Amino acid sequence: MTHKVAARTGGATRDRILNAAILRFARSSYETVGLRDIAADARVDVAYVHRCFGSKERLFAESLEATMEPAKLFAGPAGDIAGFLAKQIFARDGGRGRNTVGPLDIIIRSLSSSEASRVLREFTRDDIIRPLAEKIGQEADTRAAVITALLAGIGILRNVLRIDPLTEVEGGELEKLITQTISDIIAA
Repeated sequence: MTHKVAARTGGATRDRILNAAILRFARSSYETVGLRDIAADARVDVAYVHRCFGSKERLFAESLEATMEPAKLFAGPAGDIAGFLAKQIFARDGGRGRNTVGPLDIIIRSLSSSEASRVLREFTRDDIIRPLAEKIGQEADTRAAVITALLAGIGILRNVLRIDPLTEVEGGELEKLITQTISDIIAA
């Protein structure tokens, strides 16, 4: 599922700022995005951006949270976490219009940023790996990290680079292979 970033009619100013930030961070690297640009896009004063979010780093972290929606990644039953996670690769497909941002768009733009790397690392560890490790059981940090790397890699190759064998639709051989691989990692 993609995150719609068009400002909602009558939406809160904070939401407009967050949506403007999501679009900026999805299209440009962390270093090149300025709070003044985000404020202008949201039609607010930069001081209001600071008041709502405190810093560019915090706004970046909230933009990651809003696009990745980590709580949804682990909403499935513990007994079928492999199948549920595999489906997430396909569930996050969809029409990619000008005002939509995919879950990996912000990460891709800022992977090489030394300024954003700490936020990306903390988000991945605290919002993806740790909850996944809790879901799959004891002593599962390494397995959760490997599953996260697998899903991120497939997501990048599938949705960003559009590598052919990985662009298969939901319910096919690819989904079965991902499910089996995740199951094997969990059971290891």
